[in-house]
Amino acid sequence: MDRILDLDEAAAVLTGRSRTWRTAGLDVSPLTWRDAAAPWPARLETDRSRVHDPDAVGVHLAASRAELSVVLFTGGWADVDHVTEDGDVLHPPASGITSTADFAHRLEGWVHDAFGTPPASGRERARS
Repeated sequence: MDRILDLDEAAAVLTGRSRTWRTAGLDVSPLTWRDAAAPWPARLETDRSRVHDPDAVGVHLAASRAELSVVLFTGGWADVDHVTEDGDVLHPPASGITSTADFAHRLEGWVHDAFGTPPASGRERARS
């Protein structure tokens, strides 16, 4: 697998957004890490120091009416699950992520779409 993204940089984005999300009333899980070198099935770790070769980092956000799970892979894609209060599961497209900035931009959109919270930057997200 090509390693396109630095997951420690992505984790810094997630950690940086966590305070804003909590202030907006969201429950934010600890980050989870998967080690590419771990035997299958790989165990998820919340302690980054236990992961020597990270290939995925994830976070789970929840509010009373929706949940959002985002798992970013070093290869440039993310598994994104958005569950609504009606039980609908939405999977936004999440391939071709080319940088931490690209991930951060998409993350703001996924959180906004799931919870209607303002983007972390305080600006309205541009719709394309």
